[in-house]
Amino acid sequence: MRTGGAPSARILVLGAGATGGYFGGRLAEAGADVTFLLRDARRAQVARDGLRILSPLGDVTLPARTVGTADLRDDYDIVLLSCKAYDLESAIAAIAPAVTGPCTVVPLLNGMAHLDRLDAQFGPTQVTGGTCMIDGVLRSDGVVEHRGTLQRLVFGARHPAQGAALRSLAAALATTRLDWEYADNIKQRMWDKLSFLSALAATTSLFRANIGEIMAASGGRAAVERTYRANLEIAAREGFPVSDDVAKGAWQRLTDPAGDWTSSLARDEEAGFRTEADHIVGWMLDRARRHGIDDTMLDLAYTALKAYEVRRAAGRLPA
Repeated sequence: MRTGGAPSARILVLGAGATGGYFGGRLAEAGADVTFLLRDARRAQVARDGLRILSPLGDVTLPARTVGTADLRDDYDIVLLSCKAYDLESAIAAIAPAVTGPCTVVPLLNGMAHLDRLDAQFGPTQVTGGTCMIDGVLRSDGVVEHRGTLQRLVFGARHPAQGAALRSLAAALATTRLDWEYADNIKQRMWDKLSFLSALAATTSLFRANIGEIMAASGGRAAVERTYRANLEIAAREGFPVSDDVAKGAWQRLTDPAGDWTSSLARDEEAGFRTEADHIVGWMLDRARRHGIDDTMLDLAYTALKAYEVRRAAGRLPA
């Protein structure tokens, strides 16, 4: 890592989709040293049109520095790893040339399962904890569309050796319009999110409805409450009990009769895409069974999602 002068970091962002494109774009907008690792087609699109972000918090189109896998070198300080959990293996292969030296990987994936795999590949001293919350899509025209105002990024060290890199990332984020936090309890924060997200994903995908619609259905509130209570117990048994304040906020969102939100997993299912069923619902189901916790709702949701995968693989999804 470079030293001297103001804290600075060379940041590599994997992809320029709804997550990487938004958070990396806001960093680049603020003047951070950001490069996007892109496939050829997306790289050509960004070169032609710029990186375009459409957001209630401010639209921006900016020239973006990009690199392809063939040209990637190990001269980055930080890799922001934003991908779907089912793309982790290809993501690891893509960023590997950049992580041969003292480079710190900051994963922003959903769930927890990716940490063991990243540790095995790069070593635990080079893999931090992290999570993000944003509602966005990459449109077919290449525009990163940010829906709503949620744009939160939370990261933290899992090893003392990561402190310098994360301080430099914090210095870069401090110049942006992003909502971010350098957390000293990152594993707890990841469990806080997963406990909520797994309940949201399980119920909105199982019932094919948003929270408000589920609350209006007979038995809907009881089903959501049963799911989140099980997840709270899982987190506690794993050694990361969710605080009353965090749980209160989650309960409000999960039982809001006017809630028009769903999960990204449910939206992917609705669109006929692959889902993170194994990493969000299945992973928590496995923990429920290990601890002898009520797994009824997680089990039903996971079975429904796996049945969806069978139909999808056979090409039997509705047009």
